[in-house]
Amino acid sequence: MQQDLTEAFVELIRRASTDLPPDVEEALREAYNREEEGSAAQSVFSSILENVTLARQHSTPVCQDTGTPIFYVHYPFGWSTLKLREQIRTAVQEATRRSYLRPNAVDSLTDRNSGDNTGQDFPVIHFEEWEEDYLQVDLTLKGGGCENVGIQYSLPDSRLKAGRDLEGVRKAALDAVVKAQGQGCAPGILGIAIGGDRGTGYEVSKEQFIRKIGERSDIPEVAALEERLKEEANSLGIGPMGFGGKTTVLDVQIGAAHRLPASYFVTVSYMCWACRRNRMIVRDGQVSYQ
Repeated sequence: MQQDLTEAFVELIRRASTDLPPDVEEALREAYNREEEGSAAQSVFSSILENVTLARQHSTPVCQDTGTPIFYVHYPFGWSTLKLREQIRTAVQEATRRSYLRPNAVDSLTDRNSGDNTGQDFPVIHFEEWEEDYLQVDLTLKGGGCENVGIQYSLPDSRLKAGRDLEGVRKAALDAVVKAQGQGCAPGILGIAIGGDRGTGYEVSKEQFIRKIGERSDIPEVAALEERLKEEANSLGIGPMGFGGKTTVLDVQIGAAHRLPASYFVTVSYMCWACRRNRMIVRDGQVSYQ
């Protein structure tokens, strides 16, 4: 019989909301050390790092906007997605009751908050069956401020002089950074999707936030573009929260999807500095977190 993982999901949510991943924290510390001593940028990073430490110590949310919970569930043959969905939704309600999550689910027609972070397509849950014999669940919490500065381009774009190639992707991505400025709680992480339709473009771009800082594409030319965009975005001088400085993005990560011949979308999703994620693995009945 499939085990009840409700409490394990609550713990997954707690970890994601209150304990920033080590790779993200390390990137923030490196950014602090790069900034000029006594600068506004260094002061911002100092406050961010203090906040990260206190959130971990007190098991309180890293940010007051605990965002949209997005679950990526890879499950083995024979597992019930109906039961998993029910357990995840119950866990989200309980995590909200325990204040690991702020009530964020608002009915778009009535403007009423459900009060427990559940509603139509909320939380977001992606299911995919795989050939492995264990369950893997990745959770990201996507805040509203960074969601607001996401953008999608249709190439070619005459304004940007961007064609349907990686150079065009580069121009679109840098334009997105300039448009965002310090909004979205910079420094952020850019998740970029090349191709797909309009909907899958945003899905693929957000999937990039599961990757660790510094993890590169296995396609050499895409990996090179990730590095180049990170360097060029940080040369813009926008800095943390738009106060100026050497770190505007913590990383750039790119995925690609097949497209129709008539369309060439470049989708840029933005994750704030509070890149909250965690992974749960269930193998032989044992639960572990990463």
